[in-house]
Amino acid sequence: MPEFLNLLPPDDALNKFLDALPTYVETEKIPTSQAVGRVTAAPVLSPHPLPEFRRSTVDGYAVRAADTHGANQSLPVYLTLRDEVPMGATPDFTVEKAGCALIHTGGMLPPGTDAVVMVEYTQTSRPGEVEILRSVAEGENVIEIGEDVSQGQEVIPQGRRLRAAEIGGLMALGMTEVLVARSPRVGILSSGDEVVPPGQRPAPGQVRDVNTYTLSALVERAGGVPLTYGIIPDTREDMEAAVAKAKDECELVVVTAGSSASTRDLTAEVMDAQGEPGVLVHGVNVRPGKPTILAVAEERAFIGLPGNPVSALVIAGLFVTPTLRAMLGLPPERLQPTLPAKLTLNLSSKTGREDWIPVQVQPSPAGGYHAEPIFGKSNLIFTLARANGLIRIPADANGLRAGEEVAVRIFDA
Repeated sequence: MPEFLNLLPPDDALNKFLDALPTYVETEKIPTSQAVGRVTAAPVLSPHPLPEFRRSTVDGYAVRAADTHGANQSLPVYLTLRDEVPMGATPDFTVEKAGCALIHTGGMLPPGTDAVVMVEYTQTSRPGEVEILRSVAEGENVIEIGEDVSQGQEVIPQGRRLRAAEIGGLMALGMTEVLVARSPRVGILSSGDEVVPPGQRPAPGQVRDVNTYTLSALVERAGGVPLTYGIIPDTREDMEAAVAKAKDECELVVVTAGSSASTRDLTAEVMDAQGEPGVLVHGVNVRPGKPTILAVAEERAFIGLPGNPVSALVIAGLFVTPTLRAMLGLPPERLQPTLPAKLTLNLSSKTGREDWIPVQVQPSPAGGYHAEPIFGKSNLIFTLARANGLIRIPADANGLRAGEEVAVRIFDA
């Protein structure tokens, strides 16, 4: 098993870990109405063109464009009103030359017409006759058959997280079910003899369990299903039993270990005993979160996080979230919501180690934004709660200067 303090850069550690995970994605078909936030497991192809008929984009009169050429307010064109297009039905009449038909937004163009004149550019001169005050070109104010999508066109790629727009598009195509990646089940184990449930008043030397709940929220937001296994005592027997149960029921097992090196070593040993290849990473060159453990066994993923709440949550963002993305079939990288801001204070860092610093981003009186570092120890959860973003100090830098522009990774709302 790799020795602790054989530290890897975060990106190298993550790549090594993800390369050992299974590449297939488990799938399920679910109602489209319940699919927002889920990830497509296959490309979605349009079963028919959309729209399936030529329709008007405005209220007005369906015409033959050639009949309106030269029309203006000084020299209008007069067309014979043939009929009104019924909404939600196919017109049962044809518009002949020099004729027109009253049509409403979304209505189907009747045969013989190829454009629509907006009602604002018309007036009724006498019964059965419409005065056209503006010419239109062929196809003007008309949506053509298949203009949105054509039959057989890929409308949603594989590996796309479905938003409201995609849900609407699927419903417009009559696709009431969609094949999606099954949400990975994530077992969350919080260990430590000093940890007690949040509803219990801690005795001296005890602390309430924070990690179970912060990590559950992070997992759910990332598309996983959190399954909690309670607070695990710091004994090999208890840890082995809890990890084995979580392994049988989940695709990813996340353990937050206690502060002592012996507890971290126990977590790594238990993970390594689950099967091949075992522990791949035991220590990451990042602050906070150096004692991170990454393991794979029998197509299950295991991540050991620091016990301190701030460290656990920051590292979960760097490793748990990308792992869930891989399990869902999402691309390994996504556009991070970042905001340029000017740093308000000097920040020092140790060269060779990547640092992540919580910051509070606020509008600057001079325009733009400034980022104020939030300082606090890694076991103080409100250090992170007071922040609304993180900034990264690269491993090849020894700090950042006040006034320097930084890219702030904004927390999800």
